[in-house]
Amino acid sequence: MAKVKTAYFCSNCGHESPRWIGQCPGCGQWNTFVEERVSVSRSGAKGAPRGSLVGTGAKPVPLSEIQALEEPRMILPSKELNRVLGGGLVAGSLTLIGGEPGIGKSTLILQNILSMRAKKILYVSGEESATQLRLRADRIGKISDNTYILCETGLDRIFTHIENIKPQLLIVDSIQTIASSDIESAAGSVSQVRECAASLLRYAKESGVPVILVGHINKEGSIAGPKVLEHIVDTVLQFEGDRQYMYRILRAIKNRFGSTSEIGIYEMVQKGLREVTNPSEMLLSQNRTEPMSGIAIGVSIEGVRAFLIEVQALVSTAAYGTPQRSVTGFDPRRMNMLLAVLEKRVGFKLAAKDVFLNIAGGLKVADPALDMSVVAAILSSNFDMAVPQDYAFAGEIGLSGEIRTVTRIEQRVAEAEKLGFTHIYIPTGNLKGIKDKFKIKIIEVNRVEALFRNLFSTE
Repeated sequence: MAKVKTAYFCSNCGHESPRWIGQCPGCGQWNTFVEERVSVSRSGAKGAPRGSLVGTGAKPVPLSEIQALEEPRMILPSKELNRVLGGGLVAGSLTLIGGEPGIGKSTLILQNILSMRAKKILYVSGEESATQLRLRADRIGKISDNTYILCETGLDRIFTHIENIKPQLLIVDSIQTIASSDIESAAGSVSQVRECAASLLRYAKESGVPVILVGHINKEGSIAGPKVLEHIVDTVLQFEGDRQYMYRILRAIKNRFGSTSEIGIYEMVQKGLREVTNPSEMLLSQNRTEPMSGIAIGVSIEGVRAFLIEVQALVSTAAYGTPQRSVTGFDPRRMNMLLAVLEKRVGFKLAAKDVFLNIAGGLKVADPALDMSVVAAILSSNFDMAVPQDYAFAGEIGLSGEIRTVTRIEQRVAEAEKLGFTHIYIPTGNLKGIKDKFKIKIIEVNRVEALFRNLFSTE
């Protein structure tokens, strides 16, 4: 019979220590060590976890003798999900989907698997009952005889049902609720999450069945559990969005079989999640009847998609001694840099004014090409002069006030032209003599002061 002893694990990265320490040497975080019970064999050596890949009998093979075959993929009904995954689920892959509670993770998975009539699917639920899942399926409007629901949290019993059903796709919702009898600690602890994920990884690699795990999000916004969980899986998807908005963003954080720059956009409706094929529809206000100051349209790139984003700014006299800087959906440090450029290089006195910036639609963007639209919105609000509604912007701004070229400018210009914009401001020389292929009027500017004169000059 195995002895039981205690060890300390970092709840952030999974680093193990025989005693409690304040700062983790693995990730540098403070006060993250928790005490857990671990099993030790009679010889005193800890047994290898059931899910580890040791002892598989693999032999070294020269790289030149390995055949580079295309990975077989399981195509899912959702085109947006397939795009983020890189073309579908790879056979034997382990995918982790994380998101805040109530954001729509289970709905996204359920409406996809209920549309796959030709696949035998096992859905393991550790949080919801079978009745709750049936009610959700009724709301989505899809029922499938090939989808099996298992409400179980014991890893051993789960594998027993897997052997009986032999599914072609396995869903575990969520990994924090699953516990192995080989580990003495409670479900959701560092050792339990690591052991259960490793066991499911071994099953996926040996059987070739793709496995999807659902994970929680902690208060810092990262996937709960040790970081080793993200290292074990092949793909990490983040399902994010503001509950006040109906739109959701599916983003790839890690993907061994595709790009991590792709995003999928969904709209939460009464019957589930609707795919948004044209992202610009969620990011532009369609109900404005007259021009308003403080609004500029920027052209952003996410993955291979270009879409237009409405940037909103409000500049007002500071009511208190210290001016406020409030940003939603944009990097606040970058906005402070742009305000410093306007103060130093162009001469606008914004240090004593409150500045509020918002990206419409609840989207979080990090594309430097939005700098020009942010500056245009701030200047528009500062002078209370509206930017024409059919003007778009794409350009990065440097510390010296110059407007720098951005990548994939042709795709940005084409997107603005497709949506009916008549003018677009771009950095000087970015298109390099191929402006004639576009019908939209292209205005090239090289410095921030040139942008200001061109936009707001009354001469």
